[in-house]
Amino acid sequence: MTKVIADISVSLDGFVTGPDPGPENGLGDGGDALHEWAFSEEPDEQKLLSDGAARSGAVVLGRRLFDVVDGPGGWSDEIGYGAREAAKPAFVVVTSNAPASVRLTGLDWTFVTTGFADAIAVARERAQAASAASGSDLDVVIMGGGATVGSAVSAGLVDTLSVHLAPVLLGSGTPLFTGGSSRRLVQRDVRRTPNAVHLTYEAGGPDR
Repeated sequence: MTKVIADISVSLDGFVTGPDPGPENGLGDGGDALHEWAFSEEPDEQKLLSDGAARSGAVVLGRRLFDVVDGPGGWSDEIGYGAREAAKPAFVVVTSNAPASVRLTGLDWTFVTTGFADAIAVARERAQAASAASGSDLDVVIMGGGATVGSAVSAGLVDTLSVHLAPVLLGSGTPLFTGGSSRRLVQRDVRRTPNAVHLTYEAGGPDR
């Protein structure tokens, strides 16, 4: 069964970037510390990363994050979602307007301009098709940015929230949550690795 999983790294004070993020400074000042776990050589952290990529049938991201990863200093064959993996998922970008061109032409991009719920529906279709082709259950993974993940959780579009809690205080930056309706989460898993604590929650309905 295809699930929608929101997956993001966050600081102890609740930020998913440091101060002054932008196309040339995607994670903001000091924000690289959030993803040290993903670039380490620790076996447990590498396994978490590879397991996450392997379960991904489609990946959803917002336009700001797309502009960073598709920019000159963004993803490459060695760095990026699914880099060095045998197969790469489809990528679905939520945006008000599609870009005129794409640098990363080797990846499968779909741009949805009719809202987040429609983007999730498109990604679910792509993940289910990938599941049928591979013979295994693959999921939709929402990888960010922060506004994208926060909005998806608040809107009740997420089955599972996976948070990688990095041992850093950034002071300011892009917060993961900026309000929204009350929502109860059920803790399903906690894993400690040298560079982060990895928390998995089942997302429930809004509290009334």
